[in-house]
Amino acid sequence: MTIYIGNLSFQATEDDLKEIFEEYGKVSRISLPVDRETGKKRGFAFVEMEDDAQEDSAIAELDGAEWLGRSIKVNKAKPRENDGRRNPGGNFTRRA
Repeated sequence: MTIYIGNLSFQATEDDLKEIFEEYGKVSRISLPVDRETGKKRGFAFVEMEDDAQEDSAIAELDGAEWLGRSIKVNKAKPRENDGRRNPGGNFTRRA
């Protein structure tokens, strides 16, 4: 399972996230997306932990918590759906 963290401070770093989430268990992966054009953080992140029970505990404790001046949203990440704007193969379009 993957955890989604929203309304994240733009100053938050991967090390900050690791420090907070390791209070609930072993963090196996962190993704802190940035805008492709500007290189700026997008205000959300994804964290994976080794155990679902650890993730559930982190979600229960951190959802709605005040962190770095913002009330963060923490919940189970939803699978990415094809919204019709992109081809499943990437940004390439097929020419006829």
